[in-house]
Amino acid sequence: MKNCAPEKVRNFVLAGHAGSGKTSLADLMLFKSGAVNRRGSVDNGSSVSDFRPDEQERKSSIYSAALNCPWQDGHFFFMDAPGNSDFCGEAMGAINIADMMVLVVDAMLGIGPGTIRAWRQARERNMPRMIFINGCDRDQANFAALLDELRHNYGSTLCIPYNLPIGSKSAMTGVACVMGEVPGEYAAQAEELKTMLTESIAESDEELMEKYFEAGELSDEEFKTGFRNAVLNGSLVPILVGSADKDLGVSELMDAILAFGPSPLDDVRLRLDAGELDRKSNDALGFVFKSVNDPFMGQMNFIRVLCGTFKSDSELINSTSGGKERVGNLLQIQGKEQSTVESAGPGAIVAVAKLRNTSLNDVLGYQNSNLKFSAIDFPQATTMYAISAANKGEEDKLGTALGRLAGEDPTLLIERNPETRQTVISGMGDLHINLLVNRMKNDFKVEVELEAPRVPYRETVNGVGTAQYRHKKQSGGHGQFAEVHLRIEPFAGDAENEFEFGNEVVGGNIPKNYIPAVEKGVIETRMAGPLSRSKVINFKATVYDGKYHDVDSSEMAFKIATRGAFREAMAKAKPMLLEPIMSLSIMFPEEYMGAISGDLNSRRGRILGMDHEEGMQILRAELPLAECYSYPTQLRSMTQGRGSFEMKFERYETVPAQLAAKIQEEAAKLLEEEED
Repeated sequence: MKNCAPEKVRNFVLAGHAGSGKTSLADLMLFKSGAVNRRGSVDNGSSVSDFRPDEQERKSSIYSAALNCPWQDGHFFFMDAPGNSDFCGEAMGAINIADMMVLVVDAMLGIGPGTIRAWRQARERNMPRMIFINGCDRDQANFAALLDELRHNYGSTLCIPYNLPIGSKSAMTGVACVMGEVPGEYAAQAEELKTMLTESIAESDEELMEKYFEAGELSDEEFKTGFRNAVLNGSLVPILVGSADKDLGVSELMDAILAFGPSPLDDVRLRLDAGELDRKSNDALGFVFKSVNDPFMGQMNFIRVLCGTFKSDSELINSTSGGKERVGNLLQIQGKEQSTVESAGPGAIVAVAKLRNTSLNDVLGYQNSNLKFSAIDFPQATTMYAISAANKGEEDKLGTALGRLAGEDPTLLIERNPETRQTVISGMGDLHINLLVNRMKNDFKVEVELEAPRVPYRETVNGVGTAQYRHKKQSGGHGQFAEVHLRIEPFAGDAENEFEFGNEVVGGNIPKNYIPAVEKGVIETRMAGPLSRSKVINFKATVYDGKYHDVDSSEMAFKIATRGAFREAMAKAKPMLLEPIMSLSIMFPEEYMGAISGDLNSRRGRILGMDHEEGMQILRAELPLAECYSYPTQLRSMTQGRGSFEMKFERYETVPAQLAAKIQEEAAKLLEEEED
């Protein structure tokens, strides 16, 4: 890396839907700048960005890759972010910390879920953006239709072309800037766009607006300054066009990034919970936005330098954890290649190995800082599996590996479910989970087994049941005696109050000091209902009478008597099974509507409504959790990978009778196996 003034540094992220050509574009940018001596290729496995075996095998990005290159008198630090929904955590982490997003959209595939998610995230913080329409040279490309769609969805006064393709589809020969010389057949369109650009730039600044009204035009210098300011304040998103495959329009894109993109000294808003960032401060501050387990280097933390200068062989303060960290070498990352640098200034991305007490989202510097970043609102995990070690005695290795992987991937959730007695991993899709399994095997030497998780059913009552239960035991010395009369009836509970306990005992038939033991007996026994050994909810248990013995009664005796009374009362109170119902928001191209609707109906789903957002259908539906486990795979198959969904828990509902009987049989069988 050459020394470069911070004003000439650009930090950005290449984002968009899978297959839009982000990685090919990144490889070409590195080659054109001279950062690498041969152009990488996704197809032949030589990509600088997609260098891991999993990525080379899939010919698609899984991780965000840190890259950098010189360009003219500036320097680019950028992340190539994956577009597949399964790996949205990597993309969202990279977008979160960049100064600008270059949204790459394929001229043939158009807008996809990855496009929409990236745009939404950038829009939330009014992040400077540019759009690059890639693949304009393809025979199936429909540049005009895509341009209309982008401008319709994201704003016709916001998204304005800065250049146009010269030649159509495979006859494309280059691009022309609408502000310069444009061939005759494109001149009228270019003139119209030039006026729109100029007006948009003028409207972003009062002084420019006055000059534009007075003179009817802007000077070249006014145009360039105004253009950059409009990009910075989010009032203009220039659209550039080209083809990474044929190296058309890419130099123009890189020129535009340098000319109009924000520098790390510009006041680009970050998502902060606390503190203010002075980007021009000389006090070094950096944010850990990515953490990976390198097989050779150990834990590697990727740091985006926010301000000031970090130096090798120094001591840093972790403002988040309060500890101190010794930094050896600062590493400049270029895909899989690492080189040592003495220092790293604003906008740079560097990696540091073997920090002892530093993890994702920590703030580092030479002084304490109150800077705190907002947590990223990742989509809820949609794919769940119960995971266990394939070999006996490797449970500890499994736990360690899962902890390490979850530490570097915030979209991977690990939960030990006490009800089903399973360890459940939740991710963004089958590809995400399969990657985890491969890494467990290759990086941590743990073979695992996956199965569909048991559904955490609930049980409740639909009637009133009463029972009297006496516990009496004599075995020399003090005996055990307690009698509990219990009534169970329906109660409209909620997430915080799943049941209610009442005491109607009068006359001291059960002394007050034993009533808490009765309540404890209810609390313990409700955790395994009579139908499927599931937690019992939405009921009221009332102790209304009982008996005790001065010598033989005890808390334990009353707990045991309560268990018996609870079970008998439950059996009389018309118990029924409840299943979790999830609300789904499914995003897909319109042509798949019929297949998706039919599939939901076959899964006992309910369609609640439809919306149309940014060129995609958004279907809102409800689906039992038991039917959700296989849904990600089916949706991907039905939509050829272009559909995605988000889900969250909604409520519990009664299980249909024919299914309830089957669930009870399976629960009884499982109990037998466990007892054996």
